[in-house]
Amino acid sequence: MDSVDVKFVLVETSHPGNIGGAARAMKNMCLDQLALVNPNRYPSADATSRASGADDILMNAGIHETVDQALEGCAFVMGTSARPRGLYIPELTPKQCAERILAESTQGKVAVLFGREDSGLTNGELDRCNALMRIPTSQEYSSLNLAAAVQVLSYELMIQRGEAPLQRPIGEGERRHPLANADEMEGLFNHIEESIIATGFLDPENPRQVMRRLRRLFNRADVDRNEVNILRGILTSVQETVRKV
Repeated sequence: MDSVDVKFVLVETSHPGNIGGAARAMKNMCLDQLALVNPNRYPSADATSRASGADDILMNAGIHETVDQALEGCAFVMGTSARPRGLYIPELTPKQCAERILAESTQGKVAVLFGREDSGLTNGELDRCNALMRIPTSQEYSSLNLAAAVQVLSYELMIQRGEAPLQRPIGEGERRHPLANADEMEGLFNHIEESIIATGFLDPENPRQVMRRLRRLFNRADVDRNEVNILRGILTSVQETVRKV
């Protein structure tokens, strides 16, 4: 995945665990530039513990006394807020924010400012921002943990950059068993029809749409040959039971 020149700046974080949680969230999503402005307690064992393997991000994090120092050399600054601020700053969703960050990062370094856990960014700090990200939350409970906010934006950035491979269902070339062919599926459908007629579930004089719906169901499921054999074994067992009754 291509790297992006974006730095996450945490301003006056009060709890070191949130710093570690933010580092972990960033590493999960292939981001590695972290800066801390006047953190309350840092370094801290709590931060290292919450980082859970993202120690390299903590180790390489820049520590600054002021926001101005953290933003030095940045061409574009994105702020974050948990509430409407009534300022003349464009407000973006996380998805829009990620799109803007990637576009601006082609021109120079981008910084994303995350404010204090209890009060966010000051108006003066927001004055340094070119745009503002707000994460939609429940109106009844809008409190969002700092590391969770970092995770949301980090995820959107990964998606916009081209997401990393996921553990998808086994693909055609990786199947343990080949897909059932048309003849095998037709044999299964005939076997299903015989069985549900034998049990009385299906009236052959009034079949309605049952078999058509069952065909659609199994055709959507990408059934493989081994699964067809299992299903037909079950149907055979049902038929033998019906004969004994």
